[in-house]
Amino acid sequence: MKEGGAASATGPLVDEFLERLRVEDGSSALTIAAYRRDLARLVEFLRTRRRTLETARPDDLVAHLEALRRGGRSPRTLARGLAAVRGLYRFGRRAGLLRENPAALLETPRLPRRLPRALSKPDATALVESPGDGNPRAWRDRAMLELLYGSGLRASELVGLRPADVDLQTQLLVCRGKRDRQRMVPIGDAARRALATYLERARPRLVRGADPGVLFVNARGQALGRQGLWRIVRMRARGVGLRGGFPHALRHSFASHLLEGGADLRSVQALLGHADIGTTEIYTHLPTDAVRRLYRTFHPRA
Repeated sequence: MKEGGAASATGPLVDEFLERLRVEDGSSALTIAAYRRDLARLVEFLRTRRRTLETARPDDLVAHLEALRRGGRSPRTLARGLAAVRGLYRFGRRAGLLRENPAALLETPRLPRRLPRALSKPDATALVESPGDGNPRAWRDRAMLELLYGSGLRASELVGLRPADVDLQTQLLVCRGKRDRQRMVPIGDAARRALATYLERARPRLVRGADPGVLFVNARGQALGRQGLWRIVRMRARGVGLRGGFPHALRHSFASHLLEGGADLRSVQALLGHADIGTTEIYTHLPTDAVRRLYRTFHPRA
């Protein structure tokens, strides 16, 4: 189903391309919305040059990207915008909707390798244990934090969990990652205990009306969303004096602490659900405590 109201801004070519991404590629709603914004900017830019998507030339696309760069767009935003443009024209040519592909020779900007910010082990422990005990929200928050840190889930994966996805006996869960790829992830002892308490003592008290069908619910008994999760984690982090307490920081901490403990990169890749080992390799560049200890032990000038 096409997103209502946006067709007039971008046109049928963009609508068909985004529908293909949604139906055939399984792209997320966030990705599709971002691509639509990127392509709407291109349509508007081409209009200033009295061109359309169908009549655009390579120099028009180069000028568009240069205008975005001069406007302060980050390399990551530029790369995503270029991916949207390339994908659109590749789709148009293959579908027989366009005669030419003016994006064929555009070069991808090199993205800087940004190191993820991981929490120290004491800080991660303090955050996870911060909810305490005694009320449904605290039990829910403890279970969510234990899963974020103990299983390395993305925020979208955690809020998308259903009760049937979790098996406390085998201590395994099934989550759905990017492009709806499924993977099985172990549940640690601490997370198992927190989940058991949440399922037995908290969730039944939070769900007041119709069951929303997801594992984690908000105070009104409705499905907890990513923004709600973000606010909860930030609140708990501030409560223990942490500035870097975001859901993704716990995922980064999960990976970093596994590698510090001697886990191999391929195993961490599987646990994180990375399709490309190159995405996981960024963790090998972290200045972890283990690396610092090795340096101080063996380097003559340390």
